[in-house]
Amino acid sequence: CGFLMSKENSPVQPSEVNRGEELATAEENMGEGKEAKGEPPQSASIVLQISAALFYGVSSFVIVIVIKSVLTSNGFPSSQVVGLGQMVATLAILRTCKSVGVVSFPNLNPSIFRRIWPLPAIYLGNLMFGLSSTKSLSLPMFTVLRRFTILLTLLGEEILLRYHSSTGVRICVVMMIGGSLVAALSDLAFDGIAYIIVFLNDICTAGNAVYMKQKLDAKDLGKYGLMYYNALFMIFPATIVAWYTGDLSKALAYPYWNNVFFDVQFIMACVMGFILIYSTVLCTSINSALTTTIVGCLKNIFVTYFGMFFGGDYVFSLLNFVGLNVSMIGGVFYALVKYKEQQKQKAGGLQRQ
Repeated sequence: CGFLMSKENSPVQPSEVNRGEELATAEENMGEGKEAKGEPPQSASIVLQISAALFYGVSSFVIVIVIKSVLTSNGFPSSQVVGLGQMVATLAILRTCKSVGVVSFPNLNPSIFRRIWPLPAIYLGNLMFGLSSTKSLSLPMFTVLRRFTILLTLLGEEILLRYHSSTGVRICVVMMIGGSLVAALSDLAFDGIAYIIVFLNDICTAGNAVYMKQKLDAKDLGKYGLMYYNALFMIFPATIVAWYTGDLSKALAYPYWNNVFFDVQFIMACVMGFILIYSTVLCTSINSALTTTIVGCLKNIFVTYFGMFFGGDYVFSLLNFVGLNVSMIGGVFYALVKYKEQQKQKAGGLQRQ
């Protein structure tokens, strides 16, 4: 709680590799200053830095596994209702924290919606498409297809922000995308609708990252203010859509609400969305954006191989397995290239001083 009070308005820039999480590439590119340059706070102890990194890694892994278990292993019929649960949990947690003074963000006023639009719509698309694709795809294929987020983010930055990535970054992205394409073309469990959904999820995540950079006038809201108002503005439209599509009825008719094990998983799936964002902020602030990038990369590798055995929906083929590994290796090289670039920037800054 004390950390939230001191850090919640500090700028952060989480990893481009991750996200998947889901929510987590969604928080990229917010930052500047020491954390964004890859320098951890001087006062942070090694134990605290390692703990923050582990907390982020475990959180980003657990949310994928829990949601996959709820939607696939337990057969819960509606990813939209899980998304609504995440919105409700986010609103409840942040409102409670604000009321007791743990976090602070501006009260609702007519200008907030105009200042942050279209981020709420992108947030809703990111949430719903992400949950739906997690349900429909095996974890290995979900992870590698989310690599397209990085490509789309780079394209968006070049078109909208006139920011050009280095040759090394581009080569790593080509390697990741090439491996993903090989894996997709040899996917024996190919599902065209699921592929379209995960691609829409990639578009929303990349759009969120790019627009986050453009919405400089909304930075006073802070990370938690943006989370709160994105959920607040979209919870009513999301509820209408869930009702109209029949998902609310399907969820209410689900026969295992009296199963304590399922109930615990469902609650975890709802609250883990907020915990993931908090762990991303914590890791980036105590360590650096680079640490978040590397931990996210390692988490993706672990999820890919773990997902081959968990969930029961991965179908092995040699070409698909090779494509997955090429994409994973590209992700590792991406983290290394970003590390070297940040070290050069740091050295250049010291020379100027």
